[in-house]
Amino acid sequence: MSQEEKFWDKYSITIFTILFLAFIFYLVKIYDLTQDVYVRNINDIQAEVSDRIRPVGQVYRLEQEKEILVIVEKELPIQEAIVSAMSGMQVYNTACAACHSMGIGGAPIMGDIEAWSDRITRGIAMLKQNAVKGYIGSVGYMPPKGGRTDLSDAEVEAAVDYMVSQSE
Repeated sequence: MSQEEKFWDKYSITIFTILFLAFIFYLVKIYDLTQDVYVRNINDIQAEVSDRIRPVGQVYRLEQEKEILVIVEKELPIQEAIVSAMSGMQVYNTACAACHSMGIGGAPIMGDIEAWSDRITRGIAMLKQNAVKGYIGSVGYMPPKGGRTDLSDAEVEAAVDYMVSQSE
């Protein structure tokens, strides 16, 4: 092996060693800089966890407070009615027309004098009772208040009066 070959062997080993050490130094520096992102103070982690699992509401106990809590009751004005009562025609259009316009479930069609005459002869009171409480018979079926339990009895009875007046 010549002197020149020995030089290049030593030179390449030296260059490789320097590059290897530079790479190791680079990795250590990257590791050091990223530790703040991945490894944090245990107190910060515990604070985050306890914040995530804390209860939604807490029980108030008077003995915990040094001051006396005074509750002031304010009398709120009572509204007479949030929604005024609907007329018979409005109740028919919003609740009754679904069945009584097409005869669904054996319901008499409004305006069909022949279908209504038999029912009217039994009495308006019976019609109103069936409309409010519901009806199951050989002719058909009607749920209480036509399925609209939010309606008052008076509104349902007004709808019965409206349908009878249109079918006489």
